[in-house]
Amino acid sequence: MKNNYRPLLTLLLVVLAIIGCVVQQSKPEAGYDPEAKLKALNITLPTPPQPVANYVNGVRAGNLIFLAGKGPRYADGTEITGKLGQDVSIEKGYEGARLTAINQLAVLKAMLGDLRKVKRIVKVLGMVNCDPSFIEQPKVINGFSDLMVEVFGERGKHARAAVGVASLPRGQAVEIELVVEVYE
Repeated sequence: MKNNYRPLLTLLLVVLAIIGCVVQQSKPEAGYDPEAKLKALNITLPTPPQPVANYVNGVRAGNLIFLAGKGPRYADGTEITGKLGQDVSIEKGYEGARLTAINQLAVLKAMLGDLRKVKRIVKVLGMVNCDPSFIEQPKVINGFSDLMVEVFGERGKHARAAVGVASLPRGQAVEIELVVEVYE
């Protein structure tokens, strides 16, 4: 009679272990604080830039947030504009991608209320306004990727595309969109 319950007991233990893993992954561990990292980097998030047409800054679908493309806009409204390979250096493009990361973090903060709800940066699409002969798009978009890793650590490492385009809205040097996984 005892052996008849063994498969049921084993199944029960497996289910409890799975539930334990799911519960453990539904919230960040102690010590994870991206906003403290921003403060240590002397970064203050601006008011998120508002859409200029009929779309929203981000859409949440389940545990994923899809953020609309943003560009390198300073808090005063000025932007880094121009073409890489013509009138914008790789260093200035990198700065623009980093500034874009700050703007995207501002959108995330507005949507979530707390950046500790970010579980992982999943995918980044970086577009670089550049001359057709320019081939250093990854060096430019590294400005975005580097800041994501500085702020989120291993959670900031992501899949990425860095592509060149003929033009971007308002002549922006870069535009970047991303997908973020969040805790429930």
